Amino acid sequence: MFAVSCTFNKNGELHKIKAVEGTNRVDISEAKAEVYLGSVKLPEHFEIEVWAADVPNARSLARSEDGIVFVGNRGKGKVYAIIDEDADGKADYRYTLAEGLRQPNGVAYKDGDLYVAEISRILRFPDIKNRLADPHYEVVFDGYPEEGHHGHKFIAFGPDGYLYVPVGAPCNICDPEEEIFAAINRIDVNAKEIKPEVVAHGIRNTVGFDWHPDTKRLWFTDNNRDMMGDDIPSCELNELTETGQHFGYPYWHAGDVKDPEFGDKDREASAYRKPAVNLGAHVAPLGMRFYNGDMFPDIYKKSIFIAEHGSWNRTRKVGYKVSLVEPEKNNSLSVFAEGWLDQESQQIWGRPVDVQELPDGSLLVSDDFADCIYRITYED
Repeated sequence: MFAVSCTFNKNGELHKIKAVEGTNRVDISEAKAEVYLGSVKLPEHFEIEVWAADVPNARSLARSEDGIVFVGNRGKGKVYAIIDEDADGKADYRYTLAEGLRQPNGVAYKDGDLYVAEISRILRFPDIKNRLADPHYEVVFDGYPEEGHHGHKFIAFGPDGYLYVPVGAPCNICDPEEEIFAAINRIDVNAKEIKPEVVAHGIRNTVGFDWHPDTKRLWFTDNNRDMMGDDIPSCELNELTETGQHFGYPYWHAGDVKDPEFGDKDREASAYRKPAVNLGAHVAPLGMRFYNGDMFPDIYKKSIFIAEHGSWNRTRKVGYKVSLVEPEKNNSLSVFAEGWLDQESQQIWGRPVDVQELPDGSLLVSDDFADCIYRITYED
């Protein structure tokens, strides 16, 4: 059997990962990305660099306890594992774990196994860190809808041990009859008969969520509808306080914007759960994480980093940045990192997709436009 050999320092932190040989392994230690990091603005004492280049269509991120980073994508049908073998803060090897999949955007890691979400299936790669050079998968569940519109998924395991899986609305704006659409559900991946349980309704398209480290409540981003103009409705960051809550789609958006087609067909806006934060129209918030590490200053503890993929149908582009929301400060919203969009020329060179904390407390940001993953560090 192939293996990944890991060593740790006296604090139990990852020191080295020895990559195993295999035909699916590519050395990316010298790979270059076409990026312009000098234009990225960060708070004082923060730095950004390319952690891994040549990661085609890098989308959702997950990691093992010892720092192996798993990467899903939409356009290439592949799933990757990335290893920083010598622990120098830059990736050395890329493993292709699978190919020919249908938009395997979502990746999640639990108890040594990797889970991958396609449009209609959930796959499991058993004992993945010991099988990087010889991976195989099994189908855990294949009962999700086949619709491709908003069908790509972000997945993550909750504090309850269940795998949380969103199913977006199969349209820009519509009122699906099936309960599974425009919702977040959860499944027990070890059950003999898996049946999705819907935990949140009225969500057009979430591609990122996480749980508050103290309250254990689910927070998630939501991309609101198009074709209502440049400035409405706002995209959302939401907090689920009770199982079964409804967040308004397709009747109401951003808390108080009535849909011109469906707004009069249901209850008033007060009947729905309002956003915790309105993030701005068309910014396309995708991956988000609560920060739990020790590298960044204490003011970032329990704050939320959000990757904004950026607009595609607005007169002037917006988004293309990493935002910060501080629940401890009344959900204040600010910009943490920006510069992937040149405001004057409106040219873009990168699109943040997901964020993922490494064991040392640094923060990874994936970019499916520049085909790379950045690492943000802090040093006083």
